[in-house]
Amino acid sequence: MGTGVSTASDSTGPSSKADTAPGSGVGTATSAGVSPGMALAPWCPDWAERLGDAYLAGTSCMFLLHGNVRDLVPLCAPSGGDAAWGTVPDFLCREVFGRWDIVIGYDVGKGLRPLAGTDANRLRSMVQWLTERMGGAANWPRDPDQAIAAIDALLERNLIDPPEQRKRIAVVLDYAQYLAPAGDSAAGAKGGAGRLVRLLAWATNPLFRRVNVAIVLLADALSEVHPRLVTCPAVTAIDLPLPDANERERFALSTAKSAGMAGEQMDAVKRMAALSGGLSLESVRAVVTLSARDGSSPDGPEFAAKKKDLIERSCQGLVEFIQPRLRLDAVAGHAEAKNRLEADARAIQRGQFESAPMGYLICGPVGTGKSFVAECYAGSVGIPCAVLKNFRSKYVGETESNLEHALDVLRSLGPVVVVIDEADAALGNRQSDGDSGTSARVFSMIARQMGDTRYRGKIVWMLLTSRPDLLPIDLKRQGRAEVHIPLFYPHDQAEMEAMFTAMARKAHVRLAPGLPGPIDLALGLSGADVESVVLAARRKGLERAADAGQPPPDALAGEDLAAALDDFMPSAQGLEKEMQEIAAVLECTEKRFLPDRWKELVSQPGGRARLQERLAEIRAVIGGQ
Repeated sequence: MGTGVSTASDSTGPSSKADTAPGSGVGTATSAGVSPGMALAPWCPDWAERLGDAYLAGTSCMFLLHGNVRDLVPLCAPSGGDAAWGTVPDFLCREVFGRWDIVIGYDVGKGLRPLAGTDANRLRSMVQWLTERMGGAANWPRDPDQAIAAIDALLERNLIDPPEQRKRIAVVLDYAQYLAPAGDSAAGAKGGAGRLVRLLAWATNPLFRRVNVAIVLLADALSEVHPRLVTCPAVTAIDLPLPDANERERFALSTAKSAGMAGEQMDAVKRMAALSGGLSLESVRAVVTLSARDGSSPDGPEFAAKKKDLIERSCQGLVEFIQPRLRLDAVAGHAEAKNRLEADARAIQRGQFESAPMGYLICGPVGTGKSFVAECYAGSVGIPCAVLKNFRSKYVGETESNLEHALDVLRSLGPVVVVIDEADAALGNRQSDGDSGTSARVFSMIARQMGDTRYRGKIVWMLLTSRPDLLPIDLKRQGRAEVHIPLFYPHDQAEMEAMFTAMARKAHVRLAPGLPGPIDLALGLSGADVESVVLAARRKGLERAADAGQPPPDALAGEDLAAALDDFMPSAQGLEKEMQEIAAVLECTEKRFLPDRWKELVSQPGGRARLQERLAEIRAVIGGQ
């Protein structure tokens, strides 16, 4: 592309200073002494400032915006009047490139077109210039290959024009994931490969950095864009986060005013905005307009349900939010584990995030209440509990995209407890396992987020598994899942009695005085087993009363409980339960979490080594799992 093109000193390049008037954009003015950081108005978003700084520094002429690119952004400074909000392309053409000569937009749906915002004169000027260069408006292409070729021709011709005729050109390519999609098969096709090569050529062309040419790509998720483009050092990737509390409040108040909401409701609107972390501005608009239409308070009891529904829909069902109803005092047994979790919960409530762990590994045999403990911990802290559901997809790149969006939402919510059940199966490992590297990339994304200390106490990870020995050590190390808490079946009569009381309360069954009485601990009853016994005893009591023509008993009788215990047959998977118990003991990070018999065993010389040998023996017997 015209390697002999001159770049005269009177052409405006990245080193030029920008004026500070709203809508001036980057690299468009001539006044000296203005720092690059002032290229945009102070009210502009931080991501726009990063774009302006990178361009003015001459480090890049191509920018890949990803994340919350489909949301609204402010188009003017906050003031007493009505605020204006628009899309990201609107903001780019009006503010970032507000005084550039030509701003070209393209996506595969709308085709090639000029972007001029609301300035009719500017639009006419752009249309005239583009029409002259492309031979008439009818020749403006919609096909992606033809559009990229047409833009390439415009940029090349602009380079060879005399400096006084050279235009300042910005190109905004929306839905860039469809122009250079992730996956070798997509980019290996003739058209896909050609588009990818042209984009890379633009990014690395040194002449574009010496004249006013900027290319901005918009993509919903970084993982959906071809990795060669993402990792190119000449491409600056900028994440657009979800709005913070100030943005949400300003937008919510503006929307409430436009919707005709009464002035006395504005305090409720502010409270709603403060509690709406994780919502986009479009979702905030939905909450406010629905409240205005129904005449309900925007922060009323139904707001939590609206927020939960909006976030789950925005995450496409990948994250389920639970509002915990119980606290750790509802957990039966596990006294030392509860003490540690309650202490950490108090630290987070006091805002002492630096003393809170990054995450927990809750392990133990099946039926020990791992999920229940995690939910009750969230209830004790008083923060939402998010369950990360199956985010894997059969389509190339979609799994990583799903997870990237879910992590974006979690980062904006904080503080939040993130529960990953069956973590050994859900998180994968560094091995590709024949899935084109998807498992390795998923593992890397989660491990990187778990280890990000900026979110200590704000995103609390809880990995739940009955097989902690299968979980990669990368996730179990200090700085990620730092505290490993083993849970066991009730190991003394006091714990067994507490478990029966808790399960009876959960099943809405009242125990008669003196129950449950002594229970044979050799049965190895889990919490789930105890619940099953209580329900079976209740059924026996109802059947006995019905056979005798008597009303249903108001409490569980001892004879019914004894009959249910006598009839109950525990699971025959003894070796598997033993293996799960031993694995939990070996993972424990604090000896006080262990029952006395296990504590004595690991305290003996060579005790842990003998447990490891026994674990290996059992794994060999049951198939090496």
